[in-house]
This record gives sequence, structure tokens and C-alpha cells, in this order.
Amino acid sequence: MSGGAKMSLIGQSVTVVGAGVAGLAAARALALRGARVTVLEQADAIREVGAGLQISPNGAAVLRALGLQDALDAASMRATAVQLIDGPTGDPVARLDLARLRPDQGYHFLHRADLIALLLQGAREAGVTLRLLSRVAEVDLSGARPAVTLDSGDRIETPLLIGADGLHSRLRAALNGAQHPFFTGQVAWRAVIPCEPGAAPEAEVHMGPGRHLVSYPLRGGTLRNLVAVEERQRWAEESWTLRDDSMDMRLAFAGFSPRVRGWLDRVEDPWLWGLFRHPVAGTWTRVVSGGAVAILGDAAHPTLPFLAQGASMGLEDAWVLADALAGHDSLAAALAAYQTRRKPRTTRIVAAANANARAYHLSGLPRMIGHAGLRLLGRLSPATMLSRFDWLYGHDVTQG
Repeated sequence: MSGGAKMSLIGQSVTVVGAGVAGLAAARALALRGARVTVLEQADAIREVGAGLQISPNGAAVLRALGLQDALDAASMRATAVQLIDGPTGDPVARLDLARLRPDQGYHFLHRADLIALLLQGAREAGVTLRLLSRVAEVDLSGARPAVTLDSGDRIETPLLIGADGLHSRLRAALNGAQHPFFTGQVAWRAVIPCEPGAAPEAEVHMGPGRHLVSYPLRGGTLRNLVAVEERQRWAEESWTLRDDSMDMRLAFAGFSPRVRGWLDRVEDPWLWGLFRHPVAGTWTRVVSGGAVAILGDAAHPTLPFLAQGASMGLEDAWVLADALAGHDSLAAALAAYQTRRKPRTTRIVAAANANARAYHLSGLPRMIGHAGLRLLGRLSPATMLSRFDWLYGHDVTQG
């Protein structure tokens, strides 16, 4: 904490680019501290897009601190367990009983659209202004204040510009130059199907050679979320909005158990996206003479989906950014503190997600040895398996 009087956010004008999880969370966090926040969103409406996502306890802690715990509970299903399953045979490998081992921590399954809806409602209730059809064409950091020019030709200068503009962030590029992600040799399909009645609120990870499938129920058990990942050399576009032939997905998992094949038979037109590794951004902030810019969420640290931390990391960033801005005596000190608190942790999470991908896709002898070890540990000490990620799930950024 720097000395002297702290900056006040009361009446401070802030422009956030992107009405996703990180952008809306940052908007509410700043507005609750008195800032006048405008969110620029390129779409013409906030639509029901995407599929399921998971909010682990570290993300839930931020929603609670933002006053959105009741909304989260209403919109989500609380996970009771994670099951690791041998994909081809359907035999259980290990079961982590979250309800018993972590009764005081909330692991939540919810539809991305429902999370966006509750964050949007929260932002509006805090006085945030949302501007739709506001796609940023260029970013200008050469003047006294950061500025963006929209596709419409409108130029917006702002004392504080926050980039929550996702994977293909223009603000990240303005701070770091062009980045060149590389294809991981993995693609992922996403789909939502009707759920069988009485499904337990558990995440199932079906692991097979070169592929795995994660599934869990959504919306009170009426829907089932599917994310299926396959290793392949054929490149797929890095996009959330690419449709694929469901037959490709069924063929990729033809060697899996009847339970998995039954789910995939019900998928009509899955989304497909290529998984690319991006470096964590080197520079997250810049202070100019009359203002500053900062990035957060996927704009700062895109991650592979193998730890289900994309949304929770964005929530953590949003809280820490607002907390730093309210707790320091200058923009420079606040933004330096923000990057110092966030960059090492997000770098570690991204690396852990990369490692998980390999663990799920073992084949041959390493697979036999790995599964035997998991079975033994799951039987003798499931708490040990879970405690490997206490540094991740047990961390609460709202506690300073």
C-alpha cells in the first residue's frame, strides 16, 4: 500500500471494452466504489450464447464480495463431486467427494448466458451504462488520454480504459504488439443436450488415449453440458462460433463407453474450436499523462479449458483491479500493484491447465500406470488428490 491519500473512484470516468464475464464484473466492482462506468460491447444484444462453465470457490468468493451470491445460487447447480472415468470402458478411476471433503466451498455449474445475465443485472443495478454495437476499430495510446475509435467513427477518450475484450484483444495488441499463438494439436467441441432425469450434480471426466470428454448438468438438471477434446493435426479456427458436423465428434469418441456415445448421439450441431496456446501478456497496464489503460481476463491470459478457470480468473482480475485502484494514491501505483498481484498467479494457473491436458490423454503403459495410481490414491486418500489444488481453489482475492 503506498503512503498518502488514496485515490477516490467517486465520479471517476471509466470505459470498459467488452461485456463478458471479466468486463461486467470489473464494471460492477468499480461502480460500487463510485466510478461512472460505461461498457462498450460490439454485439447488438447480450444473447444466450456459449455453453456451460464452472465457477470454483475462488471465483465464487468474488461474486459473493460483489453482492451476487444469491444470484449465483439461483442460477447455478452446486457440484457435489468430480468423477474420473476410464473413457473406453466406463469404469470409475477415482471420485472426489466435494460435498464431504470441501463442504464449506462452493463449486458451481452454470450456463454462461446465466452468469452473463446476473453480472449484467448487477452492473446495471450499480449504475453502469451499456453501449451495444460499439466495436472498437482502433486503440490510440499516443495522446494525454487513452482513446478508442469505434467502427461507427465515434472517438471516445477516457481517463481510464479497461480492456476485457477477450482472446483477440485490441487493447492487448496495443500494449504488447501482435502475438502469435500456436495450435496445440487439440480441438474441442461444445454442446448442450437435454439431461436425463435425476442426474447427480457431478462433473464427469471420461479419459481416453488422445481425447477426453467432460460433462455436468445445468439449469436444475434440465440440460447436460458436454466438452469433448481430441488431439489431431488438422488445424481448426480459434473461434467460439464455428459449427461442426456432429458425426465428426461421434467418430472421434466411437471407442468410448455406451454412456458417452449415447450423449453424443443426441448432439445436433456442436460448436468446434481449435485450442491455441497464448503467452500470458508481458504488459498489462500503461499510464499516460492524463490517464491509464489496463487489460484483464482472456485479454491478459487466455487459458486452455482443462482447469475450468477462464471465468474465475476473470472474476479475480476484476476484483483485484478495482481494489488496487481504490487502495493506492496514484494510477501508476495502483496498476503496478494490480499486475504484481495477478500476473504470477494467472501464469501458474495457465501452466497447470496445460499440464492437465496431458494427464487426461495418456495412452499405453503411462495410461495404465497413471490410472492405477489415481485409483489407489482415490481409494486411500482422496483428500490428498484434492489438496493438490488448494493453492488454486482455496485462494480468496477479496481477503487481500
